[in-house]
Amino acid sequence: MTSLPLTIRHELPVDQAAIERLHERAFGPGRFARTAFRLREGVPADPALSFAAHVGTFLVGAVKVTPVIAGGHKALMLGPLTVDPAFEGRGIGAALMNRSIEAAREAGHDLIMLVGDAPYYARFGFRVIPPGQLVLPGPADPARFLALELVEGVMAQRKGAVTSAR
Repeated sequence: MTSLPLTIRHELPVDQAAIERLHERAFGPGRFARTAFRLREGVPADPALSFAAHVGTFLVGAVKVTPVIAGGHKALMLGPLTVDPAFEGRGIGAALMNRSIEAAREAGHDLIMLVGDAPYYARFGFRVIPPGQLVLPGPADPARFLALELVEGVMAQRKGAVTSAR
């Protein structure tokens, strides 16, 4: 059996249709009502921090990172992170996460947030944001509102609303 190598590169405009189909399969139409989606709506993802994974020419995963304002300071909102169901469990999501986190760190960002599964994201250093410290513009399970400090102690400085960066 031939094994095709995984390639991770910056997301390109040519990837958008395939990424949108991947999001549709993974999250369905309800994705548009989610609080995290609403924060990203109308704000382009940062192309320097957003990546696509390919096996051969087939797009198998993607991660987007969008600028937001958290407690009056610039921050990042990671998501969605999506892997084609046929390729789950092969480390593609982890590879995308690591690439995106490292790019954010190298670019000098200090905080990445997301709404997601705490046990999955804990391995990358994400921790639950204390309830009420940062407030999303819509409903979200507080146990799923997570942050990764890229600069130690930055969360102590962030209090208040999380808003779109538009």
